[in-house]
Amino acid sequence: MNAVSTTSAERVRADLVRARSARSARESLIKGLLFLAALLSVATTTAIVVTLLQQTISFFGEVSPLAYFAGTKWTPLLSGDQQSFGVLPLLWGTFYLTGIGLLVAVPCGLLAAIYLAEFAKPKVRKTVKPILELLAGMPTIIFGYFALTFVTPVILRDVFGIPVSEFNGLAAGLVLGLLVTPTIASVAEDAMRSVPQSLREGAYGLGAGRLQVALRVVFPAALSGIVAALILGASRAIGETVIILIAGGQSPSMSLNPTGSFQSMASFIAATARGDIPQGTLKYETIFVVGFTLFCVTLLLNAVSTRVVSRYRQVYE
Repeated sequence: MNAVSTTSAERVRADLVRARSARSARESLIKGLLFLAALLSVATTTAIVVTLLQQTISFFGEVSPLAYFAGTKWTPLLSGDQQSFGVLPLLWGTFYLTGIGLLVAVPCGLLAAIYLAEFAKPKVRKTVKPILELLAGMPTIIFGYFALTFVTPVILRDVFGIPVSEFNGLAAGLVLGLLVTPTIASVAEDAMRSVPQSLREGAYGLGAGRLQVALRVVFPAALSGIVAALILGASRAIGETVIILIAGGQSPSMSLNPTGSFQSMASFIAATARGDIPQGTLKYETIFVVGFTLFCVTLLLNAVSTRVVSRYRQVYE
């Protein structure tokens, strides 16, 4: 009996050792795959930055950085004395149209998030949120033609009587806000729903109403996620290409009048890259220098986002 028991115990131990070895091998394989995925993303980003830097350095070998960053005229595709490389009109168009879009997206997105998180019934939430996410995933070319063929002629001209040009920044900015609204609403709603239910119950126990709980308890507690949603929406708007390319026009401008044509950095890249520009020329290098500028702007915005979110997370944790 003792020999049989010893043999059985040894078999059990051997089976446990084999099971642990198999699990360890699977875990090592998974870790290796995850490491390769992370390494691939880092390598891709590095390759993009190196490519942009090479062309950017070559560009600044012929154009003064002061003329590029301080110039107020952007006509790189012209020739002779008419050629100018001041990027400020593209920067202005990018931020100006983004600002118009955020004026629409921020209130609409936050109100939608508050409603879905605190007031909507479960059936309504299950119906509305997938629709918002579907809207966020819709091809942006649809938004662009919606702005060009409906918002400009029907909403702005016929309904409000605004004398806008065929291609204008107002229609592009408004539809850009519609594009960004689902992103802000979805991320902010997730942040508000992650707030512990005990905070709500404590506020209700003190006699607070539903609206007071939503605005004075849940909203501040989820502020880090809400700030992240806003900056994510801003980054999405800054990098948008097709809407501005179709509805905003292709005329760089530093005007405050939104009824005229504008051009952003992303739309310039898209419009120029599809042309017949010889590689290695100064005109060709403008695609990369504008792309590198846009990359730096987005990187700076993400850095600010990380710092702000970290700061508010420390306050409310």
